[in-house]
Amino acid sequence: MKNTFRICGAIGVLCVVTSGAFAQAWPTKPVKVVVALPPGSGTDITGRAIAASLAAQTGQPFIVENRPGGSGSIAMSLVAKSDPDGYTLLVMSSSWTVTPSTVPNLPYDTLKDLSGITMLADIANALAVRADRDIRSVKDLIAAAKANPGKMNAAVIGAGSATHLTTERFRLSAGIDVLSVPYKGTPESLTDVLSGRVDYCFCPIGNVMPMVKDGRLRALAVSSKQRTSTQPDLPTTEEAGVPNSAQPFWVGMGVQAKTPREIVGRIHAEAVKALNSPEIKARWASLNQDVRIFTPEAFDALLREEVVSNAKLVKEANIKAN
Repeated sequence: MKNTFRICGAIGVLCVVTSGAFAQAWPTKPVKVVVALPPGSGTDITGRAIAASLAAQTGQPFIVENRPGGSGSIAMSLVAKSDPDGYTLLVMSSSWTVTPSTVPNLPYDTLKDLSGITMLADIANALAVRADRDIRSVKDLIAAAKANPGKMNAAVIGAGSATHLTTERFRLSAGIDVLSVPYKGTPESLTDVLSGRVDYCFCPIGNVMPMVKDGRLRALAVSSKQRTSTQPDLPTTEEAGVPNSAQPFWVGMGVQAKTPREIVGRIHAEAVKALNSPEIKARWASLNQDVRIFTPEAFDALLREEVVSNAKLVKEANIKAN
């Protein structure tokens, strides 16, 4: 019996040592980076920049594979069903925490089958109107909407998307009656704001600011919890007088949930090194996005919190599932 215990103990020690050795060695082969949005999107640009930095740091290829569709659920399903060895990574927008409420019959459990590594970037959505309109502040916009109930409309990028939730949270918090009009992408929504077909939109600030600088759009506020470092003069919607209107929009990295914590820690360490590099900081600034670093545990806690919060919003705003 004593020999049996000794053997089991030895096996346990061997497993711990082996796991640690694998973590130290990671990566020893190419790593797949599954990006949930199409090439050229903000999430894709962020994912490719991080992949390039990780490749340079580790000496292994980090191969980006775009798997758009299903509000990100196609990419998330692929990663959720991948081998838990750290060689398949997910790069996903904050729709990560929206799909559990908007996409029916998901083939995975968002919180049980996927784990967070860290947030990569905090991307403010700017509340924008056409520059020649007599709307110069968030208060002006709300006053115009209340003076014309049911007559104003807002462009949203994709029904049930993170930006859709941003628009609906603002509408409910401001107490205005506005119609949300879905668009396939940011360019189409901004085109119709410029043409006057829709009254305003929440769009990624990197897409909005060039049109602000050339005098075509006016940015009124950002929907993030705090001001963005790249446009510090823009208030948040909460600072502009609309309590409970903040809706974070971010890009983050994840992995299959059963991946050993030692490997998760190794991936996290390399990601943090990349995010703290001057090259990534400069790149993020050029994209009007802020570096945000979380521990894996803190990022998982954020994911759980947002899944609950977004489910409540989806129900309250009567957002239909895709």
